Amino acid sequence: MKKKLFIFTNESIFSQNEKFFCDNIDLKSSPEGLNKKFEVNLFGRKSKKKRAHEIKLKKIKIFSNIFSYLSETIRSTKNKNTKFLVISISPYTFLICLLLRLYGKTPIVYLRSDGYGEYKAILGNFGKLIYHLMFNLITLYSNLISCRRYILRGKKGRVVYPSQLDSIWLRKPKNQEVKNFKLLYVGRIRTEKGIFSLANLIKNKRDISLTIVGAEKNTSYKINQSNIDIQLTQSNKLRLIKYYDDHDIFILPSFTEGHPMVLLEALARRRPVIIFEEIEHVIGDKKGIFVAKRNFLNFFGSLNYIKKNYKKIQKEMMKNKLPTNKEFIEEFVKAIDDFS
Repeated sequence: MKKKLFIFTNESIFSQNEKFFCDNIDLKSSPEGLNKKFEVNLFGRKSKKKRAHEIKLKKIKIFSNIFSYLSETIRSTKNKNTKFLVISISPYTFLICLLLRLYGKTPIVYLRSDGYGEYKAILGNFGKLIYHLMFNLITLYSNLISCRRYILRGKKGRVVYPSQLDSIWLRKPKNQEVKNFKLLYVGRIRTEKGIFSLANLIKNKRDISLTIVGAEKNTSYKINQSNIDIQLTQSNKLRLIKYYDDHDIFILPSFTEGHPMVLLEALARRRPVIIFEEIEHVIGDKKGIFVAKRNFLNFFGSLNYIKKNYKKIQKEMMKNKLPTNKEFIEEFVKAIDDFS
């Protein structure tokens, strides 16, 4: 008999016709993968907006307010032979962790990104202080899993390496020649993701176009530039792969990142990647990633270098050893099992 695994997230989940949808692909794939080993019960916040990815789980509950969410959390603690996984630290999940501890449970907290950097990007130093207080209190009594060692800030925990890659992603990519620069960004349109900073960087540059794949349905964004095309979040894998293949260079403009899976997707399709100095820690031993400064002169220099050396860079990128989703889920299951 499978052990029960209750997963708590701050992410918004949309429900329609007894089906559930989210925008974050990791919120779909990780619970689905873990469900092969555990009996997964997923809890999240109720969304009024349509979302892109259908979560194929039998047991999902969503809540319109914090009180109903916490009430159901209390009920979940009555289950025996159960583990409790909390995804990321936010005000919602902070309260959930406190409640689990109050009822004698030790939560497993999965840190998918650097909360210090994210809260600072949104709220400045005050946001960093808020996260610092939540992080230090939660880590006193929780087991930790992270996608990067530095995110643990010296705390004891397990490290796993998230990935969405499978055999389809790793097929031979389409050949591409760089003429005008066709840039691609796949991800959420958020301040901390640096997308507005990038838009300003390429404003009025006729030889540079940017496609953004990550808009939520029924939402308008204040990016009105002729060289920027905004597309909805793409749930179809083959169509998403086509976006990568139809562009020259992938841009990851974030101010903070833990283990960005879109970077792995770009490398799998052998599209050179430009990041900025704040997240150069994501490079590791990977080939094909270039660091630029947030000024046009330096950024344009990186673009030109890639253009002149495109085939050589792609040849080097073939040496990358990229983690797969299957390997990630196996690591994740082992990490959860190791916490008694």
